[in-house]
Amino acid sequence: MKKSGDIAFYIIEGKSNEWLISQLRNDDLAGFNFKLKDLKGEVFSNQTIQYFLLEETRHEHFEVETPNHNPLISSSSGEQRKALLYHLIKKKPGYIIVENVFDSLDVASRQVIALTLQEISLTTLIIQLFTRHQELLPFIDKVYTINETSVTACQFRQQFLNTEIINVIGRFTGTIPPPATIYPTQIGELIKMNNVTVTFDGRPVLKNICWEIKPGEFWQLTGPNGSGKSTLLSLITGNSPKAYGQELYLFGKLKGSGETVWHIKEKIGYFTPGITFQFERLDTIEQMVISGFLDSVGLYNKPTDLQIYLAGQWLKLIGMFEIKNQPFRMLPDGQQRMVLIARAMIKHPPLLILDEPVTGLNDDMATLFVSLINKIALETTTAILYVSHREEEGLYPALVFKLFPSDLGSTGRAVTSC
Repeated sequence: MKKSGDIAFYIIEGKSNEWLISQLRNDDLAGFNFKLKDLKGEVFSNQTIQYFLLEETRHEHFEVETPNHNPLISSSSGEQRKALLYHLIKKKPGYIIVENVFDSLDVASRQVIALTLQEISLTTLIIQLFTRHQELLPFIDKVYTINETSVTACQFRQQFLNTEIINVIGRFTGTIPPPATIYPTQIGELIKMNNVTVTFDGRPVLKNICWEIKPGEFWQLTGPNGSGKSTLLSLITGNSPKAYGQELYLFGKLKGSGETVWHIKEKIGYFTPGITFQFERLDTIEQMVISGFLDSVGLYNKPTDLQIYLAGQWLKLIGMFEIKNQPFRMLPDGQQRMVLIARAMIKHPPLLILDEPVTGLNDDMATLFVSLINKIALETTTAILYVSHREEEGLYPALVFKLFPSDLGSTGRAVTSC
């Protein structure tokens, strides 16, 4: 039977969320004793998702079931998160620690998740960890603010919500470094789709998608969870065999007309938060940025003087030049993402894809990240495709392409707002 009241921890700065989760589960967090050691509990976090993804890819162990009966690895980040949460709830734990539970979810899914957690909170202790001020669960009345490793404030719900968020991180003052080489000018569209339709095992996913992305445009791709955004991205990046036989042009060439996947990827900079888990080597921050020239995971060849210089210019722009020789893996998550954006942009690719790039970031880092994206859009000729469910404050995409689900597959069109 549940005894303790549900609480939340608002994390503005400090060690990783994994550290806080460990402190809570072992009853080691100073000033708190939930006696979680005595309870059977579950953790909803990015680390938990990564564990189940590895179980699928390395051991073919498919424990978490999605609504469409697809493996997690084939599902969008939003579908993965919903499936994991319901999987953990079915275990009927004594407590659940939920980390940034609304990340990658559309508005409707957020409402359903909030109601579901409120229902189970009658018998299950809910401990929320969150980094965005507006995402406090509606039934939690007490909020602790974590800065570094200390609790700096304890507030009741309304007091917390009325607290003004003051951004303490400055903006970028330098200019975007130039490219080492300039791509040939693309005549016409970078991406062109004409009546693209995709099905999986007879299940319609996309229907008659018509879309053009031209050089230098700044697009946001949006749509409900499960509407086919990940499928659409896989067509663009060359990762999906469903692209063959479609009227799909990638950088001026009809898909399947002789290009290789590497010809496509060399023209695309790509970032998604999950990509940070791919970099397990102890490469330095500088080496990580330089590896963007080679599209490699790690640096295996001696870089040129020009490559070193341009990497240094990018690191100065994002404020990390002085720590360039530190291991990339030792950086906080927000700084890791800044480095990976520099890595993705160092070649000034024709197209930069940002897939839910600010999920999990605190308010300050999200604001800084948005500032960098706007700067890239303003100062370069790179087209940007920003994928997100939310309208991020301060982000200024010029164009929005929205997917609309139906039983016959999602349709899509350009709209004036998300």
